[in-house]
Amino acid sequence: MAVETNQMRKFLNDPAAVVKESLKGLAAAHGDLLRYDVANQIIVRKDSPKKGKVALISGGGSGHEPLHGGFVGLGMLDAAAPGEVFTSPVPGQMLAATKAVDGGAGVVHIVKNYTGDVLNFKLAAEDAADEGIKVTTVVIDDDVAVQDSLYTAGRRGVGATVLAEKIAGAAAEGGADLAKVTDTIKRVNARARSFGVALSSCVPPASGKAIFDLPEGQIELGVGIHGEPGRRRAPLGSASEVVDIMVEAVISDLKPKHGSKVLAFVNGMGGTPLLELYLIYGEVDEKLRKAGIEPVRNLVGSYITSLEMAGASLTVLELDDDLIRLWDAPVHTAALRWGV
Repeated sequence: MAVETNQMRKFLNDPAAVVKESLKGLAAAHGDLLRYDVANQIIVRKDSPKKGKVALISGGGSGHEPLHGGFVGLGMLDAAAPGEVFTSPVPGQMLAATKAVDGGAGVVHIVKNYTGDVLNFKLAAEDAADEGIKVTTVVIDDDVAVQDSLYTAGRRGVGATVLAEKIAGAAAEGGADLAKVTDTIKRVNARARSFGVALSSCVPPASGKAIFDLPEGQIELGVGIHGEPGRRRAPLGSASEVVDIMVEAVISDLKPKHGSKVLAFVNGMGGTPLLELYLIYGEVDEKLRKAGIEPVRNLVGSYITSLEMAGASLTVLELDDDLIRLWDAPVHTAALRWGV
């Protein structure tokens, strides 16, 4: 049956079981790609472990689907460790995922820069090393909105996470060693910047209450994926005016060279329809080209969500020939598929 919270109706049975039941459904829908380890609450690539292949793991709080379970499969992640809604997974989950996918060539942990994720992945990596598994860790911190937030020391990790998982996943699939895969993730993080905006809050299932109140006619500029406040609130302008702010925030920090080739990623927060996301992308494409920057690759859709939040984020990745090659390489996951 459906459940009515204080703010919104949601399709739930028991709010406390929503993550487990969602993961069960993910595995039922995509059993050809992945399996669900119920005991450890992790999603694992069906053909893992792959002997001699560097394995990639990421994880974090649920509520951001398809991140990360939707990116487990050929050419991306080997496993994902989902926590409860907006809550970091525990070290035991991460260790179980690491052991499940280790094929002898080492494991890379891709960690969004949130305090709980960073700490728990660090503990899991130490435990894995004690068991003889080679682990490297890369922290993603691409969000230019704020230097520190409610959940982080330093910049938050957002849209570059998806791009790093795809690009490094292709490198690992192609036989790159642990050092090369790790370096590829670092390069993506260094060459990417993100900025998000929100038109509404979201309602976590357990609380049934909106995380924040946004007055009518206002927009939150620089919002985080958990509803953390951004740089400021402002009157809602036209889409073109909002995109001006997003592009300026990203490009002024990234400082790409004139004539640079980039990947432009317009991401929906969960409650924004594709009609509007493509409108936003059109504005982004036009403004980047006017600034002397060439979007040669793009991604448009809801890939890092915040439950049903209405909003969008922009990530720009400065490309080179190697990154383009890896982006174009085949991928087959629940959320991304091309070339196969």
